[in-house]
Amino acid sequence: MTSDAQTAAAVASFPCSGCGGPMQFDAASQGLKCHYCGGVQSIDSLMGQPQEHPFDDSEDDERDAALTDWGTRQQAIHCESCGGESLIPTGQTAAACAFCGSPKVLAQGAPGSIRPESVIPFQNTREEAIALFKKWKRKRWFLPNAFKKLDVNAKLNGIYIPYWTYDASTYSVYSAEVGVYHYRTVTRTRVVNGKTETYTDTERYTVWHWTNGDYERGFDDILIPASGQYDKALLNKLGDFDLSKLNGYRPEYLSGFIAERYSVSRSQGWTEAQSRADATLDHEIRRIIGGDEIRNLSIRTNYADITYKHLLLPVWNASYTYKAKPYRYMVNGQTGTVSGRVPRSAAKITLFTLACVAAAIVVFLWWSSQS
Repeated sequence: MTSDAQTAAAVASFPCSGCGGPMQFDAASQGLKCHYCGGVQSIDSLMGQPQEHPFDDSEDDERDAALTDWGTRQQAIHCESCGGESLIPTGQTAAACAFCGSPKVLAQGAPGSIRPESVIPFQNTREEAIALFKKWKRKRWFLPNAFKKLDVNAKLNGIYIPYWTYDASTYSVYSAEVGVYHYRTVTRTRVVNGKTETYTDTERYTVWHWTNGDYERGFDDILIPASGQYDKALLNKLGDFDLSKLNGYRPEYLSGFIAERYSVSRSQGWTEAQSRADATLDHEIRRIIGGDEIRNLSIRTNYADITYKHLLLPVWNASYTYKAKPYRYMVNGQTGTVSGRVPRSAAKITLFTLACVAAAIVVFLWWSSQS
């Protein structure tokens, strides 16, 4: 056995019952698969409702041994280039960052991170993720033709991205001025060819009145990314996860993959979740108030029964270079949705812009001829 294989066997938490080799999670079989003899072992999924934990503003849970027990000993790996932190089994070494590909990674010792409450296991394989990216880039018109035809040589890593979810019940009281449009006929005068003439016109005016009321609403599973490695727009494009497919956390699901350590704290996540909930309440209360215009809206909301849970959701992450510039793409490990940063063709963008300008000129000339 080679030194690399010996290292892998030494850190493997799930030895094969047939040959003793390390087993890793296999998306195709949804079980553990031995990379030596090909043996497959099923995982007893926990399909019950994941437990919600009461939320407070402190981070004391990170010192609770029951909530930080990942089932396997973990060490944190920190990238000096991009700042990303991932979790790998203790004793395993990382030669490159899973996020940006940089070789500047340093072991940080044992983490005190809250372990995930539940997880969606990978549903597609590495090969399927590569095929999905190829199909996706062929449909992008603004990509250079040479890049579309190119087989991208990317470092593809299966990463479990951390998320928080929050539940809460809310009670809001509100007040606002409501404007209702009314219409009346008015008589006006105008000068036409030097002569004054009278005509009637319809005039709109607004009648304002005050209103107030209360509104109760519950929020379930407000999903907040806890990753600091991706911008929100990129993650939102991958956000079509089906949370009804959540499994209770088992360390076996992480075997062979990387789990990103959350960099958005529970308190920071709740601030974002509350902002989303406030926006939803504003929209729904405006709809309840009705009218044609609303001004001086005041909403005071009390949040109660706030709970949270920590999830890991599967993403294939790839970093690559094209003409000496770095790019990245990601594939949703459950649904296959693709999102990424890709090169653009300046010639195609210029051609499209000129076509839009030409179309606008044609429309303007047609409109002018009809006047």
